[in-house]
Amino acid sequence: MRNRRVHLLLTFCTIAAGLFSRTSYIPAIIYPYLGDALYTLMLYFLLGFLVPKLSSIKTMGIAIGLCFVIELGQLYQADWIQELRATLPGRLILGQGFLYSDLVAYVIGGVAGYFLETKLILRSSQYSKK
Repeated sequence: MRNRRVHLLLTFCTIAAGLFSRTSYIPAIIYPYLGDALYTLMLYFLLGFLVPKLSSIKTMGIAIGLCFVIELGQLYQADWIQELRATLPGRLILGQGFLYSDLVAYVIGGVAGYFLETKLILRSSQYSKK
């Protein structure tokens, strides 16, 4: 069973890291991908908060799947959704343009969430109640 407080804190920390990833301090080689990986990581932790009984592997699959759906949705270019994407919340949530490389970044973020949770967080005696 997940500790919801830990997952909520990790969600906010990941959001902060995602906003920081859009600064000039991030090396150019990872700049285009880091935000997308962190977006999936944030969804992973948010799902862990919202559905604490969901297995880690299902949480990873759902987080990656949601990101894939959002990315594929960027192929839809109707005027109304373009206007929505022109706003800051729309741009942050829906993205702006489809890129195959983003799909790879989403998988990396989901796998990172899975490994962080299963190898580091769940092994902590303070986290899991035995």
